Amino acid sequence: MTNTAVTLPVLARWPGLGGWNLYFFAKFLLVAVGMLDFQALPNLVFAAFLLIPLPGKGLRIGRQLVAVPIGIALFYQDTWLPPFSRLLAQPGVLDFSWDYLLELLGRFVNWSLLGALALLLVGYLYLRHWLRLSTLSLLGLAWLAVGGLPSLGASLAPSVAAGTTAEPVPAGAAADNATLDSWLERFFASERERVTTFPALNADEQPFDLLVINICSLAWDDLSAVGLRDNPLLSRMDVIFDQFNSATSYSGPAAIRVLRASCGQSSHAGLYQSAPEQCLLFQNLARLGFQSNTLLNHSGRFDNFIGDITQQRMPQPSLRNTDFPRALVGFDGSPIASDLDVLRGWWGQRKSIPNQHVSLFYNSISLHDGNRIVTADGGTRVADYATRANRLFGELGTFLDDLERSGRRVVVAIVPEHGAALHGDRMQLSGMREIPTPSITHVPVGLKFIGMGQPGRSEPLRVTSATSYLALSELVSRVYAGLGQQQVLDVPGLLTDLPTTEQVAETAGAQVLHYQGRAYMRLQGQPDWQPIPKERP
Repeated sequence: MTNTAVTLPVLARWPGLGGWNLYFFAKFLLVAVGMLDFQALPNLVFAAFLLIPLPGKGLRIGRQLVAVPIGIALFYQDTWLPPFSRLLAQPGVLDFSWDYLLELLGRFVNWSLLGALALLLVGYLYLRHWLRLSTLSLLGLAWLAVGGLPSLGASLAPSVAAGTTAEPVPAGAAADNATLDSWLERFFASERERVTTFPALNADEQPFDLLVINICSLAWDDLSAVGLRDNPLLSRMDVIFDQFNSATSYSGPAAIRVLRASCGQSSHAGLYQSAPEQCLLFQNLARLGFQSNTLLNHSGRFDNFIGDITQQRMPQPSLRNTDFPRALVGFDGSPIASDLDVLRGWWGQRKSIPNQHVSLFYNSISLHDGNRIVTADGGTRVADYATRANRLFGELGTFLDDLERSGRRVVVAIVPEHGAALHGDRMQLSGMREIPTPSITHVPVGLKFIGMGQPGRSEPLRVTSATSYLALSELVSRVYAGLGQQQVLDVPGLLTDLPTTEQVAETAGAQVLHYQGRAYMRLQGQPDWQPIPKERP
């Protein structure tokens, strides 16, 4: 019998995707749960590369070897995570302790997701014998591509106009690259014109001290995450800023912004250029007779934090963290002193200073990610955020009690640097803050007026408008002007028409702004703005 079977040419035998089906199915699963920013075109091109028939076993093996690194890179590109180079650029990452590094590695593990992927693997191994899974993969890619075409076209269009000079943005203008670039340029141009005008030296003014307590890793979102949004410390404040924007998510830039609070918001790059003296809050106070003081409950060496402080014409700390017993061990292995010990130690010194006015900038890192509590035997143990926050609030509350018993007039301003990012999001692990998203930069700022005859309040007065450091500087200026002889401080009057500030935040690697009720970000080295993905409830 003659064999009439037709042998197809090698180039006509289209292969299936084989094990790559599992790769694409995993992506479909992650897209479904909102954990992947799927890009249709690169994935379709990658699938076509895998499907093109090739002659010879050697070429087919070579294609698989090339496909593995391409697939890994494409998978990372499809995540919400920033470019890998930015992850390596985290400040001081090489100084992290091994305990902290292991803790960070553990955050990569999502057990629920691993369980879902395990079920997907079992399903794939079973169904591959019964179904042509390559067909399902291609149909899935085609469906996602069709669904993504409108957004793909919208994202490509704006880049043509990017780089135009700043012009007034028409009301309701689309949030394309040109519009957001123009909006941001106009924002910084406007901020450069804003400055707090401090009053002249008043010999009849009632003397008082100003204590700025700058707390690392404390945002409204963190307090909500651990059930401490309504805590005793904030409840006893006289004023709370509900919509205060820290404008950054890292400590050094945050401290610089506090110390330069008397001018409008600077760009991140501008923070590392000389500032006019009129921008320096503590220099403005010095001209009114306040003696400036610096205090830390840590060494200040990590990421040259103390250098950032002294560059703003602040003195070196009068006390060192090593002057006190260790209360915590930092994420970098360094000792951290108790906030109460340090503040009480300084207050004891202050009472012996003859100056009628003293100003203090105090920075605490007690809530920083990765800190460990020191145990009675000198060892350390992990302490969750809520435990450390409760201890911090209790110690600060005790210190406020000390101030009230002293009989002196004191203004205490609690100004967090940024949040702890307890939740994390689709773009960053819990604890990582390279992108200054709103959940990290929306911080609780509160002021307490001690010894100034304030009536008892059932709850603090609220500043509900969008504010930042300029409003804090303006309020301090008004307090000095409003404390004439025999005057009772009119706090509600001081809060009228405080300067508002649009919500813009930056780090060295990212910019974030709010436009028409939506947050947008641009990463370093990338020309395009993109909306920040909304977290699922």
